[in-house]
Amino acid sequence: MDLHQIIMDEIGSVAKEQGKVLKPLADATLLADCGLDSLGFAILVANLEDKLGFDPFATADDVRFPQSLGELVAFYSAAAPA
Repeated sequence: MDLHQIIMDEIGSVAKEQGKVLKPLADATLLADCGLDSLGFAILVANLEDKLGFDPFATADDVRFPQSLGELVAFYSAAAPA
């Protein structure tokens, strides 16, 4: 499973649903600057949980919200079931 592509696709879907215009995305893109608001991120996390079957925010011992797209992908990758 390519988590990077799944997350990128889901960000695009949420942005489209919310009528948001995304800036070009790269691993270094700060999540706060990508074009989604807090509601968009909540929807993103819920949609990813539905798609992936896990929520890394619910299972992490020390939840530090990722700051960039690359950190978000790494966060999901670290929590993915084996």
